[in-house]
Amino acid sequence: MKGLLIAGWADSLINFRGPLIAAMQARGVQMHVAAPGLAAGDPIRQALEERGVTVHSVPLARTGTNPLGDLRSLIALWRLMRRIRPDFVLGYTVKPVVWGSLAAWLAGVPRRHALITGLGYAFQGEGQRGLLRRIVQSLYRVALAKVHTVFFQNPDDLALFQSRKLVRPPTAAVVVAGSGVDVRHFAPEPLPGGPACFLLIARLLGDKGVREYAEAASSVRRRHPGTRCLLVGWIDGDNPDAIARHELERWIERGDIEYLGRLSDVRPAIAQCNVFVLPSYREGTPRTVLEAMAMGRAIITTDAPGCRETVVAGDNGLLVPVRSAEALAEAMAALAADAAERQRMGERSRQIALAKYDVDLVNDAMLRAMGLPPDPAAPVSAQGLPS
Repeated sequence: MKGLLIAGWADSLINFRGPLIAAMQARGVQMHVAAPGLAAGDPIRQALEERGVTVHSVPLARTGTNPLGDLRSLIALWRLMRRIRPDFVLGYTVKPVVWGSLAAWLAGVPRRHALITGLGYAFQGEGQRGLLRRIVQSLYRVALAKVHTVFFQNPDDLALFQSRKLVRPPTAAVVVAGSGVDVRHFAPEPLPGGPACFLLIARLLGDKGVREYAEAASSVRRRHPGTRCLLVGWIDGDNPDAIARHELERWIERGDIEYLGRLSDVRPAIAQCNVFVLPSYREGTPRTVLEAMAMGRAIITTDAPGCRETVVAGDNGLLVPVRSAEALAEAMAALAADAAERQRMGERSRQIALAKYDVDLVNDAMLRAMGLPPDPAAPVSAQGLPS
């Protein structure tokens, strides 16, 4: 059996889908992947090929609405599928889902699947975003009518797609627990002593709540001297919602934020903190939160789709309203003043990660829904959460 995984961002094939690719290979699937920027000699291409994956570089712009460019992507994907003849195709993020699904239908691929990892920029805000949202929704409606299974990472996104008739029978809609997390790789680390240390890991976008985090950090540091507020990520210049460089420099100069840059391995940063913060406006299921949970950290995040799925309020963390720097500051201050609560919540986070978000459990559920044979080595899915 041959499978084709289509991504809009090459890095995600290893960082986010590496375990999924391995799970498919464990079931005897000959895996192909397609993404832009995977020319010969590229480190990501080499790493994938070392894992026995056949790699294809395709023209696929991650952002933008150039019709000619998108037509080029559709044709390139159709030609690729006609050449390799996959038994199934799975695309994730907007353009791989839209153009990959349509190309797979045109090429006669027997089984076609899509993964909605979040709704992103086009589904949030009004004005110019409102026009973009209507375009994206129309494309989703057409493309998802051509697939057999659509996976969602939280029930809110599924409900939204169903209410707007973007996904309808006979297409099957399945909710999975995000992308999962490797609970062995992200092993528990002891909480650091001393004053509270907070951490946000995200692309530096407004919709990730980075501005609210910086404002809350300033407030908490005044009330609790010695508190540290770390930030890991990078300015995504291709995204119109990106934080400006001068904003980041101002937060650093004031001492509100300790900026650690973009890290290939975030575990040392998580080990430094004792509370993880993600004030995002909307997510699929935030991978960074799952990583922090697996390492035993209390979580502060927003009562927003995707984010709220990761926190039982008062149990493993706190939920705050979207776009409220004041509420975020209050939540951070409450945990800054209570080391015992940080410890207790962190232990609960690890338990929930093991029971619900173990990547092996998530991938097994997803591949069963795709009709792939079960992996006899996969763990049995846990029933519910530990008390």
